[in-house]
Amino acid sequence: MQEVKRLFEFPYYQQANCALEKSMVTKYGDQWRAVSTAEYLNQANAISRGLLRLGVQANDKIALISMTNRTEWSIMDTGILQVGAQDVPIYPTISEADYSYILNHSEAVFCFVSCEEVLEKVEAIRSEVPSLKGVYSFDEIPGCKHWSEVKELGKDESNQKEVQARMDSVRPEDLATLIYTSGTTGKPKGVMLSHHNIVSNVLASQKRVPFDYGHSALSFLPVCHIFERMILYLYQYCGISVYYAEGLDKISDNLKEVKPNVMTVVPRLLEKVYDKIIARGADLTGIKKALFFWAVELGLQYKPYGANGWWYEKKLGLARKLIFKKWQEALGGNLETMVSGSAALQQRLARIFAAAGIPVMEGYGLTETSPVISVNDQRNRGWKIGSVGKIIEGVEIKIAEDGEILCKGPNVMMGYYKDPEKTAEVLKNGYFHTGDIGEVDSEGFLKITDRKKEMFKTSGGKYVAPQLLENRFKQSRFIEQIMVLGEGEKMPAALIQPNFEFLSEWAKRHKIELSSNQQIVDHPQVVARYQEEVDLANAQFAKWEKVKDFRLTPDIWTVEEGHLTPTMKLKRKIILQKYASLYSDIYGHPAEKI
Repeated sequence: MQEVKRLFEFPYYQQANCALEKSMVTKYGDQWRAVSTAEYLNQANAISRGLLRLGVQANDKIALISMTNRTEWSIMDTGILQVGAQDVPIYPTISEADYSYILNHSEAVFCFVSCEEVLEKVEAIRSEVPSLKGVYSFDEIPGCKHWSEVKELGKDESNQKEVQARMDSVRPEDLATLIYTSGTTGKPKGVMLSHHNIVSNVLASQKRVPFDYGHSALSFLPVCHIFERMILYLYQYCGISVYYAEGLDKISDNLKEVKPNVMTVVPRLLEKVYDKIIARGADLTGIKKALFFWAVELGLQYKPYGANGWWYEKKLGLARKLIFKKWQEALGGNLETMVSGSAALQQRLARIFAAAGIPVMEGYGLTETSPVISVNDQRNRGWKIGSVGKIIEGVEIKIAEDGEILCKGPNVMMGYYKDPEKTAEVLKNGYFHTGDIGEVDSEGFLKITDRKKEMFKTSGGKYVAPQLLENRFKQSRFIEQIMVLGEGEKMPAALIQPNFEFLSEWAKRHKIELSSNQQIVDHPQVVARYQEEVDLANAQFAKWEKVKDFRLTPDIWTVEEGHLTPTMKLKRKIILQKYASLYSDIYGHPAEKI
């Protein structure tokens, strides 16, 4: 097979060019169970035949909702797409109301869920979704049909010719999937991505990543998000064995078991890994502690391509041997590359992990762009810390007069499902308006400076870019989440969710006894300590940008409680509503725009 043009062709390409004994591997109980490329295709074809016998028509929508990434998800994806239907991946942690909206809006005819927790949510709103004919689960759940029943229906191969006919009728420009973006405001929007949108992105991204046949990857970012999903196709294309992690809480264990060569990450995860490593270093004593923090200080000065000179590289070699080698071992020992997306990566994290010999290649994109627009590549001097890399092949970027990044290319979505008005707002003259502010430097590296919609003006007429401030503040181990506010006000301020775990340790060391989160955030010594962190972070900003006041929140900001989107972006309007009293306390009046 020479060329991939439709998404379901990736496993066929793997079979023809780089067949694997362990194509997809999932842990069930204590055992990792692998399926070969051939077995993967056999199961996907059985699913296709079963779906036809269930009456699935071309362009029917089938929802996939899984708490964790798993082999079943990928097999279902291929099986659905082969019959000309489309899948609708849904974030498992969203509200029942959003489940109801997405299943109704997409008119899903079947729904495949991972486990009891997801099933309960679907069952709670099932009567509200008239299009839904059946629900199947990947786990064995009493009273729920098991997904193996669909494979059993497809065991008889007599309708494989019909599957083939359906496959032959799918064109590259046809709709492949509906991905509902959570958005920070309003109802979810169904992003329509064609086979060509995603395939073009996989093939262009492949030229930027050092993925080698026979390597292994650990997959844990939600596959319902286009970033991880595109990467999964890329792994298949490159002949990389995919191990699906058991969940975020088991990442550390899974890394040691799988010893992957590559994985995708989000900055928040790297922050947590870094904080844990630093906390362990702080527990050391004497020469060991001194060496540890010498290595960290050295790592924070890292520059690619030996830019710091031979003496720095000499010291770095020693630091890697004495200290950073242990960091690598904690991440499995074989990790060569991490690819980061979905949010801005702090430069200090990019420097320290690169110094440790585990470089993080930061990229940029959106669901609407399938997703990659640009990505760093360590090879051929294609990596610049502080940037999101160079634009990938076939994609064109234009910077509008107001600094907004506009994108044109085969990766740009077909539009928003059943919403021509919102489509017209963002697709103009062939360019997708990203809503991000950025610039392309003289070497062709793209830099993101802020979200256009999130920038605000103070009453003094000065513009403030909240993300720049927030990214700097989150370098503090005391701060888990922060939202900078102040639109139309005399000065910027902030709502801060403390890192309660770290704060509790600090309180113990300072003999401060606190029994609740509310007591913690009200305690004068705690507030004074946070003022120090705020002052430190403020030092690098202009006078009008500095955070002049702040309030600590007693709650942990979560997706479930509505503070964050499933991709961990702040839902600013909802946070403002939740903490309207704190806003009034800061500014002396209620927020005008809630």
